[in-house]
Amino acid sequence: MRDILKMGSAFIGIIVGAGFASGNEIMTYFTSFGFWGILGAIVCTVLFAYLGMVLTRLGSRMQTNSHKDVIYKISGRYLGVVVDGIIIFTLFGVGVVMLAGAGANLHQQFGLPSYVGSLLMIVLVFLTILLNVDKVVAVIGSITPFLIITVVGVSIYSVWTMDTTFAVLDPVAKAVPTTLPNWFVSAINYVSFNIAVGASMSIVMGGAEKNEKTAAWGGFVGGLGLGILILLSHLAIFSKVDDVAGTELPMLAIINSISPIFAIFMALVLYGMIFNTAVSMFYAFGARFIETGTKTFKVFVAGSLVIGYGLSFFGFTNLVSNFYPLVGYLGLFLVAALIFASIRMPKKL
Repeated sequence: MRDILKMGSAFIGIIVGAGFASGNEIMTYFTSFGFWGILGAIVCTVLFAYLGMVLTRLGSRMQTNSHKDVIYKISGRYLGVVVDGIIIFTLFGVGVVMLAGAGANLHQQFGLPSYVGSLLMIVLVFLTILLNVDKVVAVIGSITPFLIITVVGVSIYSVWTMDTTFAVLDPVAKAVPTTLPNWFVSAINYVSFNIAVGASMSIVMGGAEKNEKTAAWGGFVGGLGLGILILLSHLAIFSKVDDVAGTELPMLAIINSISPIFAIFMALVLYGMIFNTAVSMFYAFGARFIETGTKTFKVFVAGSLVIGYGLSFFGFTNLVSNFYPLVGYLGLFLVAALIFASIRMPKKL
């Protein structure tokens, strides 16, 4: 059970980054659809639990330290090239977004120049990647409980203290701008994007677990937990949407209304979640090309971080608004391959 919870916690940590922890993603993908956002969150919960289980199970069965072997096995020679390319693109792209998010986070809360927060993140990521995969999973998983406690606490507070009804807030929520056409497409796009983000590291994480059943349950628990956090975050923002609509970091805005001191704590938790995702992205990106633990791997990751740092100056908001939906649609290839693989090869790869 301990290993299952450890893996589940790490799965959440891999996927949850700046957009989720700040509430930005939740506002765009769920709250902007009001009541329908609740149904969207439920759909996400089911899909995350299922796909999380598939990913870690496949990794464990193949005992791989890179997503490449699994992706080509389940997708075939030609589609595998496409899916592999999408994952590589996603890993590096989201890594860059996290570096930008790290800078934006410390700038907004503490007034530090954006490049300072990004540079600090690069140092932390590189030092962590010097560890082996088991230690990386442990580091990622150790930060996740702080996010869970915060989200649950803020959600309870928000719903408990709301001074109106969801029926009244529904039109306010639906007035929030979003580029997505409806709640169902939004939910599918969100799952697809996040699976593309988390697939590589989840497979690697599963590969580090020899017990396939433990790996599968770990992915299931992680996906289920992630879905519940999405639902709670949506309810928190929905209940305060009349106050936080239009803010870039709605969860942080809610927490600021509770206590400025608590907001500082949340900013640090948010930075930790950005760190989680950044480590996962750059570690898995390097593992795709170079054997982990080698000197070449460390040099490759260091070079990737330097390039990512330069690209992060495009800005957090610009990167999120343009990059995330694109990956969501591209990630449908991966989601389809995973579902097909789980049906076609339920016992042996």
